[in-house]
Amino acid sequence: MFGRRTVIAVVTTAIATCSFTIAADAWWDRPKPPKPGTVVPALPAGQANPMIANGVGIGANTPIYKTSGLGPAALNTSAPAGSETRYVDTEVFPGGALPPGVTITEAQGINALRRIGENLKAAGLTYADVYTMRVFLQNPAGEPIADFAGWNRAYRQYFANTDLVTGKPIPVPLGTAPPTTPFVVNKARPSRFALEIENLPVPGWLVEVEVDAAYRP
Repeated sequence: MFGRRTVIAVVTTAIATCSFTIAADAWWDRPKPPKPGTVVPALPAGQANPMIANGVGIGANTPIYKTSGLGPAALNTSAPAGSETRYVDTEVFPGGALPPGVTITEAQGINALRRIGENLKAAGLTYADVYTMRVFLQNPAGEPIADFAGWNRAYRQYFANTDLVTGKPIPVPLGTAPPTTPFVVNKARPSRFALEIENLPVPGWLVEVEVDAAYRP
């Protein structure tokens, strides 16, 4: 009888230890998901005005919209078809002439993001509703790598350009010009990846972008 009691005591101790371990990592101790119909970005800690979010939580039953991949429109009809300069937005850069320091990737990025804005508007959305972005960049002719710096300047004209504490616009540079008011004032900081690929589907494209946006309740 003594031996049987000893075994039972050992088993009971093991079960108690196991139960404690499970309770310490139980579901009720985890972060709560966003409320239904809402999107909540997880912003990097220690950064006053980050460019992108670490990730985004999407609440249940949130209606979303996904664009196709869009590149720049061939608006510079004075440039040869299929050339990189063909995709300079002449509404932003009259005659297709780029100001000092504005790279061709930066100019094409602005063009592509304007198209994204038009796509969103047709769906009843705005840049502020974007929560995820995917970006594909091709090397400009003669360059060994994609122009990520130029792309980021274009991106900042439309996203992540509002101070999260004061609510005021953050000046953004266009090329090497002094920073000034961004094209579209927008505090949204979507989750994002941007990567270099060998070829984009349209000759002359250096930028292709697609986004996900959420309809507001």
